[in-house]
Formats: sequence, C-alpha cells, structure tokens
Amino acid sequence: MTDQHDVTQKSIRIKIRGLTKAFGKKVVLNGLDLDVHEGESLVVIGGSGTGKSVLLKCVLGLLKPDSGSIQINGQEIVGLNGNTMENVRRKFGMLFQYAALFDSLTIWENVAFGLMQAHGMPKDEAYKIAIEKLSQVGLGERFATKNPAELSSGMKKRVGLARAIATSPDTLFFDEPTTGLDPVMGDVIDRLIVQSVQELGATGLTITHDMDSAKRISDRIAMLYDGKIAWVGPTADIETTDNPYVHQFINGLLEGPIKISLTNSDRAAV
Repeated sequence: MTDQHDVTQKSIRIKIRGLTKAFGKKVVLNGLDLDVHEGESLVVIGGSGTGKSVLLKCVLGLLKPDSGSIQINGQEIVGLNGNTMENVRRKFGMLFQYAALFDSLTIWENVAFGLMQAHGMPKDEAYKIAIEKLSQVGLGERFATKNPAELSSGMKKRVGLARAIATSPDTLFFDEPTTGLDPVMGDVIDRLIVQSVQELGATGLTITHDMDSAKRISDRIAMLYDGKIAWVGPTADIETTDNPYVHQFINGLLEGPIKISLTNSDRAAV
C-alpha cells in the first residue's frame, strides 16, 4: 500500500465537498467532505444506517446528491448521466457486498462481463483475461465453466474480485467485502484486495463496519457519523486517537457521543 505519511503529496483521485443527501425528512449525508488520494486505500467505517452505502452510491453515480460536489480525476460527476457517466465508470472496478454474480452466466463470463459489454472485447480474448484474473484470486481454469450456484460464498467473493480487476481499473470500490464470510476467508479476501490494489497501482475506496478488515486493507481510515466525517487519519493512528467517536466505535462501547438506538424503526437501508 502507499506510504501513509506521503499521502498528502499525492494528487487527489476523489474529491468530495459539501455532499448532502436526504430521503424525506431523514438527512443521511450532511455536508460531507472527503479526499481519496491517488494510489491509496481509504476505508470508510461507521455503524449500520450511518450512510456509508449512500456515500458509495453517490460516488458511483447511482444516486444523485441533493447538493455538493464529487470530482473524480478532476472531473465533476454530479449531474452526469447516460454515456458520459458510463465513460467515467469504465475506469472503475467494483466488488459488491454479496459478489452480485449473474446466475445465468458461467464463472468466466461473469469475470469477462465488463470486458465484453463495456469495452467490446472479442470473446476469445476476454476468456484469456478472465482465466488470468481467476488465477490471481486463487481459482484456476477448472472453475471457468461452473455456475455461481456451484461455488461457496468465499469463492463467489473471489470471482467478484476477479471481475472487479479484469478491466485494469484505476479506481476500485469495495462494499463490505468481508460480509457473510468466516474470519479465515475474510482474511483471505482482504489479502487479495491488498494484492490487487498494489498490482494495479489503483486507488481503493472501501466501506465497512468490520474493523479487523478495515485495518488490514487501509492506508487511511475515515469515520462517518451523523452525515459527516467525524475523523480521518492514518490507519496506525486509529487505536491511539483521542477522538471520542472513534474510541466508542472501535471499542464497541454503549457510552459515548454516538447515540445508539435499540430499535430499527428509524433506520434506513443506508
């Protein structure tokens, strides 16, 4: 991963300023500012319902913010749509929370989907790259013609990662990459994420509430609370910071500035 102390010397890949998003009366993002530097792996942590998924969807252009700015490689993406936004997304790779494989496609076709659909690559060439990427995540050619239903959750996640890196993107997004995995497989996926980001020289942005995973894959960590970034800093500093929000969250404490609801009635899928 990139040197945590040199990150400020690098250019900004993703620049977010004053980002707001509400659903009815529920304000999810409230003037959020965040920078993700070129070549770094930044992880956004926070509890369920704090807006991590909404933040990611706004950056991906899947949700339109109510106000604010999101620049990627210096290009403003808020308000982009159609082919213009698709051209931006062609430089992205995405590992979804539950892999999100297409059940009707074989494993290699899943991995090669972006190569053929978005980049128009011929089938035989896409197949070769798919096999190469499957090998990089610890799966061989013997898995190529299997169906997703034949794989375990950990294997599906590896296929999802192979698909994410198949197009050699400059920016990789990871949505709760260890959700649904046992600790051993979670560690495997985290190591593969680190390896993949390093080999591509890509920038990584991850959302998770798994602190063990966050510390393994990140150069920096940002904590989202009450619609804003409550703290951001090098991963090595998260255990010693005196920030009360971080202290309460990483130690799983009931007492502190984070207000904990004992019901789910006021939580949205954010």
